[in-house]
Amino acid sequence: MCTDIKTNPGRIINVQHFSVDDGPGIRTTIFLKGCPLKCAWCHNPESQNPNRELLFYANKCVGCKSCAVVCPRGVHVFENDAHTIDRNKCLACGNCAKSCYYDALEVAGQNISIDELMTEILADRVFYNRSCGGVTVSGGEPLAQTDFTVALLSACKNEGIHTCVETCGFGKAEDLIKIAEYTDLFLYDYKLTNEEDHKHYTGASNTRILANLDLLSRLEKKIILRCPMIPNVNMDFSHYDKIIEIAEKYSVIQEIHLEPYHPMGLEKSSSLGTTPKYDKAEFLEKETLTDVQRYMQQKTTAKVKIL
Repeated sequence: MCTDIKTNPGRIINVQHFSVDDGPGIRTTIFLKGCPLKCAWCHNPESQNPNRELLFYANKCVGCKSCAVVCPRGVHVFENDAHTIDRNKCLACGNCAKSCYYDALEVAGQNISIDELMTEILADRVFYNRSCGGVTVSGGEPLAQTDFTVALLSACKNEGIHTCVETCGFGKAEDLIKIAEYTDLFLYDYKLTNEEDHKHYTGASNTRILANLDLLSRLEKKIILRCPMIPNVNMDFSHYDKIIEIAEKYSVIQEIHLEPYHPMGLEKSSSLGTTPKYDKAEFLEKETLTDVQRYMQQKTTAKVKIL
């Protein structure tokens, strides 16, 4: 498998160093590209499509036209002082982004080998040792690149590094089992209780997600339940009570993390030329969730935290 992985590297959107919200201690978080869900509030919409994509930040463009000069396919169109992108022609080669001195263009999606990633990861080892940290594989969705994820996690375990996987849980059971073998802790998303709402807001049923959560429990894997709090979508007591029910059902669930909605994905959606289903521009302040945290903590032995 290692030979195949080196021949066919994984695709990522970012490596975030010194992360403190993606598992215990100081961590290096690898964000993979590609996700089977299309959450309406996604704060990393550039992680959904598995292919490389061009992002265009119109507010940074000064109209210098350097992108049009280097693009061989006529993707960049300048008319009436407006810069538009013909995405049907774009191959996301990245030449235009390299030519832009104002950071108005960016390509999301970098192919990278396990060896290249491990070089970055091992450079952070001293921080893991001092903080009981490690590596977190996030996304996108790690289950969308199972072979690469397994190879990366295996390489980390060979170096004695603690591993976390953040997952939406929507994937094949056999793939989850492969990943679980090399995972110390799962950060498991639980977004919506009502199945029809789940289909509407994420594009898929939550049936497989719940089944995979049950599978991880039977494998006795440690889990933190991650629950995005989205105003006018899932902030109701029926959802809170279901989260509590799940936490009490599975003893492997150590904590419940309430994640306040933030609108930072809206600019990225615009830069991709897409319109999000959920476009609330206001942050959900942490203080708003204090009563929810208190309500849930009274009913479960799992620690409830607001991130």
